[in-house]
Parts: sequence; structure tokens; C-alpha cells
Amino acid sequence: MTANASSSGTFAIAGDLSVHRLGYGAMRITGDGIWGEPRDRDECIRVLRRAVELGVNFIDTADSYGPHVSERLIAEALYPYPKDLVIATKGGLERPGPNKWTPNGRPEHLRAACDGSLKRLRLERIDLYQLHRIDTKVPAEDQFGTLAELQREGKIRHAGLSEVSVVDIERARKVLPIVSVQNRYNLTDRESESVLEYCEREQIGFIPWYPLASGDIAKAEGPLDRTAKRLGVTPSQVALAWLLARSPVMLPIPGTSKVEHLEENVAAGALELSESDVRELGARR
Repeated sequence: MTANASSSGTFAIAGDLSVHRLGYGAMRITGDGIWGEPRDRDECIRVLRRAVELGVNFIDTADSYGPHVSERLIAEALYPYPKDLVIATKGGLERPGPNKWTPNGRPEHLRAACDGSLKRLRLERIDLYQLHRIDTKVPAEDQFGTLAELQREGKIRHAGLSEVSVVDIERARKVLPIVSVQNRYNLTDRESESVLEYCEREQIGFIPWYPLASGDIAKAEGPLDRTAKRLGVTPSQVALAWLLARSPVMLPIPGTSKVEHLEENVAAGALELSESDVRELGARR
């Protein structure tokens, strides 16, 4: 099964950034522990270029991936960017070492993080800038207010949040418009169901990170495996198709450092599940 990302449908982030709903998450084009350079740098460059060839026009990254490695590779592979490409990045986490993440929501840090992302991505303005985590050691309004200032200054076009509750979103929306939310969500982890439902009501893009649970979903026997065998596709493709079917505001960003896996993921955008498939796969167990 081969397809173009356009088969996944479109969603207009904030009403003015039209993207194909199946995007690409650029966390995996780094070293082990999301730290340092990738093992196969050339293959990662090929992945980024192939993604665009396959119609992916929404790429999600962060200054903390590497740190800085993912953003640099995106610019190296794709600059000058296609006119329709939306690059979303994030700030608000520091990296003391592999697999270690420390929130830092101090306004001066967020400003420096944004400026660094602009430079590495070779952009004059970031289309979608997301607060990677709300730092509990810093007043939330100070963090939201910094994003609002960056928006007024023209450094970012739109703002989003990551790993937040409905209360967090509503609190942020009193300070500035929030156009996307990036929470962990997949077939087996739906603790953010209420957040997804809120985003759907408010037409806020919902970006599920960890959409395939690092491949663990595909290893489980049950409805997913049976559906995949019946349709002649992989369990991972069914899991992505389920996410797309779950909500029109869902914007999955499966990540990989291999072209073959990328092509498999993008092809999932053309997979049509029946209503009974969607119900059975989504049933709580």
C-alpha cells in the first residue's frame, strides 16, 4: 500500500495553516536517548526529504531534541522550505543528559529558546511554537505571557501547549489564543480523552505524541492484529488509521529514522476503517 499524506485529509490550524493530517515527528532523528547526532545521519536527511516528497507538510520538532540536532537537520535537509510546509517547534525543556528532561519556563529561557529555534531553522517567524511543558516553578501566566509577547513581536505566528489539562488550556486562553495541544495519546493510552474532546469542540488541533507507543501497540494480539491481517496491512498502520478516524482535529505525527518505516506510516493515511472497526478497536479493555 502506497499513498500520499494528502490521503489523510486536511486540517486548518487556527483556520489559516492548512496541513495534511498525517504529519511527521522529528524526535527520532537524533542519537540514543534523544541525545546527540543520529547513528545514520544521511538516512535521517533522506527521511526528511522523502517525507516532503510524500506530501507531508506538517513537521513537529523541539529545541530539546538532541538538543538542537533535530532542528539543524530539518534546515539542512529542507531549506529553502516548500511554501506549504508548516514546521512546529517547542521550547521549555532543558536537557542535562540522555533521556533526561527538565522543565524551564522562565521568560528569559523561553525567549532564548525561541531565538535559538529561529536561527537553527533559518526562519524569520515560527508558524507554530508550543510550550513543551508548563514549569510548575514559574507562574503559568508568566510563561503564557512570554508566548504572547513573542507573538506580538512577530517571532511566532501561533502558539500551542504540550501535556496539559483542560484547565491549563482554559487558563492559557485567557492570555493568548491556543491553536494546538500536544498530549500523549494512542490506542492503549487515552488519559487525555477529555482534552481531545475539548479540542474537538473548540477546533483546536490535537497532536498525539507517542501515537504508536514505540511500536508496542503492534505487538499486542487482539482486534488490532486481527484487523490488520484482514486488511492486509500492518498493525501500526491500523493504529494510525484509528487515530485519524477518532477525531477530525487529530494530527498524528509518527516519527522514525528509516525511510521504509516512514513510507509505511504515510500509507496509513489512505487506510479506511469501517465504523465497526473503529468501535471495536476503540473499545475499552
